[in-house]
Amino acid sequence: MKRVGAHVKTTGGVENAPLNAQAIGAKAFALFTKNQRQWKAKPLSQESIAAFKQNLASVAIAPEFVLPHDSYLINLGHPGKEGLAKSRHAFLDEMQRCQQLGLKLLNFHPGAHLNKISEEASLKRVAESINISLDKIEDVTAVIENTAGQGTNLGYTFEHLAYIIDKVEDKKRVGVCIDTCHTFTAGYDLRTAQSCEKTFSEFDRVVGFKYLRGMHLNDSKPDLGSRVDRHESLGKGKLGLEVFRYIMNDERFDDMPLILETVDSEIWDEEIRLLYSLQHS
Repeated sequence: MKRVGAHVKTTGGVENAPLNAQAIGAKAFALFTKNQRQWKAKPLSQESIAAFKQNLASVAIAPEFVLPHDSYLINLGHPGKEGLAKSRHAFLDEMQRCQQLGLKLLNFHPGAHLNKISEEASLKRVAESINISLDKIEDVTAVIENTAGQGTNLGYTFEHLAYIIDKVEDKKRVGVCIDTCHTFTAGYDLRTAQSCEKTFSEFDRVVGFKYLRGMHLNDSKPDLGSRVDRHESLGKGKLGLEVFRYIMNDERFDDMPLILETVDSEIWDEEIRLLYSLQHS
């Protein structure tokens, strides 16, 4: 079964996220458990935690179909000692928040080398950072998101993802989230069923579908291989609809959060309906 949703707002508290997801007809959702552009945030209150769990149960979305995203400030591959320590501390806090809310996944961008160290050295730091947090937290899986490769960002090749996974000690608690826009602008074509077959076969060979924990379904404003991260509404960008038809009809993408991060939140309910309409009856 396909579980389509979107990255919903948490205005007024995290407990409102499940209700916001229900309002757009979602069967999965993503959220930030704190302000994604600040290092520190108040701890989650017991009232918020209880209300979140109650609302999640009331909308009948299981915790494994919720894909929280960490702060954009965190860089687990940071070349500097202070920046790395700060990022690792913040990442652990994000994992603790997921654990408190009863959520099973934490989605994050791997990091950036900032032209100070090699890609490989930075990728090693990402894996070490994941290991540190997994040692301290139970029941939460670290979900690495592939990137467009903008600037000095890591994670834009399947080989980068495989390298990190290889160095994570607890293989059962590491996974990946594939973003369609990032994949395309990183240089993997997804515009036809044939190109999807080729790209996802390569993903399976290099990383393995057993590590796929979720997807971000976004069209792309920039062109193939541009290494620029700019999302677009479904069918209005350079990707078109074929990749989404492919995903919606392939059982390898069943029973995981399929999350919209498209640019117009006002039409997310329409886009969710559009995705389900692409399924062959």
